[in-house]
Amino acid sequence: MSTSFDGLQFPVNPTTHKISTSQTGKAIIAEALSIVDNKASMEALADKNWRKHYPIYFKALVEHGIRSIKNPITIATQGLHKAHHSFEFYRQGQRYLLKDIMNDIERINLHTVQFKGQSQQAPEWYVPYQGQKLQGQALLDQIETWQQNGIIEPSHADALRAAAAHPEWFDLSDRTLVLFGAASEAGPLTWLAKWKANIVAVDLPNGRVWEKILNTIQQGNATLYAPCTEALTADTAITVLKDKLGGDLLTQTPEIAHWLSEHQGQLDLAAIAYLDGEKHVRVAMAMDSIMQYVSEQKADTSLMFMCTPTDVYAVPKEVIQASEQKFIQRSKAQQIISKSISSLTAQHFFKQNLHHLIACDNGQEYGIADCLVVEQGPNYALAKRIQQWRATLARHNGQRVSINIAPSTTTHSVIKNPLLKAAFNGASLFDVESFTPDTTNALMAALWVYDLRHPQSVANPETPLEHPLELMMKGANHGGLWRVAYLARTALPFAALYGFADEKLALKKWTNRFKKST
Repeated sequence: MSTSFDGLQFPVNPTTHKISTSQTGKAIIAEALSIVDNKASMEALADKNWRKHYPIYFKALVEHGIRSIKNPITIATQGLHKAHHSFEFYRQGQRYLLKDIMNDIERINLHTVQFKGQSQQAPEWYVPYQGQKLQGQALLDQIETWQQNGIIEPSHADALRAAAAHPEWFDLSDRTLVLFGAASEAGPLTWLAKWKANIVAVDLPNGRVWEKILNTIQQGNATLYAPCTEALTADTAITVLKDKLGGDLLTQTPEIAHWLSEHQGQLDLAAIAYLDGEKHVRVAMAMDSIMQYVSEQKADTSLMFMCTPTDVYAVPKEVIQASEQKFIQRSKAQQIISKSISSLTAQHFFKQNLHHLIACDNGQEYGIADCLVVEQGPNYALAKRIQQWRATLARHNGQRVSINIAPSTTTHSVIKNPLLKAAFNGASLFDVESFTPDTTNALMAALWVYDLRHPQSVANPETPLEHPLELMMKGANHGGLWRVAYLARTALPFAALYGFADEKLALKKWTNRFKKST
């Protein structure tokens, strides 16, 4: 079949000859549910309003994932199998299934360009926060404050304390770290460039993007390895390099996978690329396909992912108890206000958080933190779920996997959405904190280092877990979302209204009175 498509695409419906992201998403989630709950699987396939109802099925995945320690592996295996057999790849008018592209497509070999930073400065870690450069005791005090306020989980705090106590960890001259979406605003490039890392950068062939990457490397002490379709001399200037380097994850998927598999030594692969809308699912599948292939060729490969806090997770019993206490301990004023608004809006606002516990066959009980924001859409949720599935399955199969929940962050991709920007501005009303990109980057880069260095990190497959989903429970920085008194998506709309109003009217005095009354 001749087509104008190029690269990795959602499947085309053979009847309508059109792409339906909803149909593909439903089919993948239904397949993931099929063994653990066939009834829910069939209901997902038949759902006529996927964009509105998708949270129901994502929550079902977590509920069934909790019930048995075997279920998360079953769910991940089924979901990824369906995804790799669904997505298609086009080249020169020919269609391939994604699962076949590593072997069936004729490739153009990529060359490697090496570029060294000019700094001799020793590796250093600190946390930029509210105009301060937190180190030493000031950093430890802030970590304690975040933990006491429920902004970060104790395991996240402990990891940061360990990182602060081991500055030698940050000399990464012995690691080769691969960044898919290297220039990502929420990525660790700036920090790795200061830590003597060997950085393999994969990002779009775009002069502006590569000028940023090259300048960052030049100012640091790291070594960059970048893909290029032609051989270049070692003394090629940045002004020339910026227009020569790059690899497109969506159209050069097999080339990038083979290029990486031929790299000497151990690789740490980080899936941090982001694109808007349905492209986010496609780039997630491209990264997953590359990770799977490279891991098959190089068994010591480690994986890294950053989860969004606006998702649905299994959480420890203690988190649910803390949320329940917040709900019980609301002041009279807060109870009256929230109950009145909830009644007027048919529980659109201020619905009580999920406080029931689910028994697992390991003898433990876990809860669910449902922080899905419906407005982000099913494509975003599917992309992030694919990453969780790969992380769960890879660790089960013996790979080191770093996957940590990053806080809500005021990146451009977030604040360009007026509703999300306003919700973040008003989230402090519910003891939820969002972070600026420089703070998030410093924290999450340190978490990755901790996961690579600490022998007892849950990233290490030899560290025993009572449940596979604990891989996502540990090290979470959810900004407080897990512990709010209300179901997040029923409180955040009010936070958005407050955020809009505060931007216009500066409602800080009212906020302080509201919080003091609690």
